[in-house]
Amino acid sequence: MDILASGHEQVVFCSDRESGLRAVIAIHSTALGPALGGTRFFPYPTEEAAVADALALSRAMSYKNSLAGLDLGGGKGVIIGDPKVHKTEALLRAYGRFVEALGGRYLTACDVGTYNADLDVVGRETRFAHGRSLAVGGCGDSSVLTAFGVFQGMRAAAQHRWGSPSLAGRTVAVAGVGKVGSWLVDSLVEDGASVVVTDVDAAAVERVLALHPGVQAVADTAELVRTPHDVYSPCALGGALDDETVAVLPAEVVCGGANNQLAHDGTAQALADRGILYAPDYLVNAGGVVQVEDERHGFSFARAEAKAATIRDVALQVFAAADAEGVSPAVAADRLAEERMRSVGRLSTIRLPATR
Repeated sequence: MDILASGHEQVVFCSDRESGLRAVIAIHSTALGPALGGTRFFPYPTEEAAVADALALSRAMSYKNSLAGLDLGGGKGVIIGDPKVHKTEALLRAYGRFVEALGGRYLTACDVGTYNADLDVVGRETRFAHGRSLAVGGCGDSSVLTAFGVFQGMRAAAQHRWGSPSLAGRTVAVAGVGKVGSWLVDSLVEDGASVVVTDVDAAAVERVLALHPGVQAVADTAELVRTPHDVYSPCALGGALDDETVAVLPAEVVCGGANNQLAHDGTAQALADRGILYAPDYLVNAGGVVQVEDERHGFSFARAEAKAATIRDVALQVFAAADAEGVSPAVAADRLAEERMRSVGRLSTIRLPATR
C-alpha cells in the first residue's frame, strides 16, 4: 500500500499501550474546510486493512461533504478492535487527545461501532467531537437523517427511472437493518413499498419485523440478491456490490446507505451495462453528515432536515448529467464534487486582512 500516492494530506497513527488504543486518522482533503468524518470501531484483521479502510472512507467523505454543499473536507478515523470487548472510557479519551492534537484539522463523529455516548466521552478530551448526545446539546442519532437522505435519493432514482418519486408498489430489498436500515424501512413502508430485509444480526431483523409485520425477511444477502425486487439497498458495510452480486441482481435501481459500496472501479460501469441505475452512495447517505455539521451551529433538526431534503435535487442533477455526458452516475457525481472542491477551494488563495 502506497500511502503517499493516495493523494491524502495526512495520515496519523495513534497508539496508547495502557488503554489498548490502536487507531488511524486519515485526512484526505481540507480544500473546503476542516476534514469531517466519523470514527469507525471495528475488529480489522490487520493494520493494513484498517489503513486501507481509513483511506477509502476519508476520500469518500471529501466527495460526500462537497456534494452536500458543506464547507468541510473529508477525513475518517478507525479504531482497531472489537467495540464490544475493547471499548473503554480510557481508550476513547486517549483517542480524543489524538484528535485534539490535530488542532481542528479533523472533526470526528459517529460511525460503525461508535455512538453518541461514545462521542460524549471522546469530547471530554477534544473540542472537535461532534454527533453528541441530545442531553449535552448535540444532534443525537445521525442515522435518522442518513436514512432520510437515502430515501430522498431513492425517490429521485424512482423519478428518473419510472417517472414517479413514489416507491408504492415497488419491492425494495434492504441489506442491513441496523442504525440506518431500520429507519429506512420505516419510510419505505409508510410510502407503500413492499420490503424484504436481511441482516447478520438476527435481533435487528426481529425488531424490524415486530414493528412491520408485513416486511419479509430472508436468511442472508446471497438469498436477498436473488429475491425478485425493484430496488436494492445496501445498508451494511462497504464492498457490497461485487462482480458476483452485480451479475445476478434483479433490481433496476441501487440506492443504499452503506459507504463505499462499489467493490472496484469497474463496478459502476458494470451496473450501467446491465441497465441498473446506481445512486452514488456518498451522495445519498450524506444526511447524517448534514445533521452532524448542523450541530456546530447550535443544532436545529428542522434546519438539518431541510438541508438533507436537497439530496433528492442533487441526485436528479447527477442522473441528468450522467445521461447527458454518457457516463455512469458515479462518474457524474465525482465530477460535480471535484469541481466544487476545485472552484470553491481555490478561494482560500485570496488572502484576507489579518484579524486580532
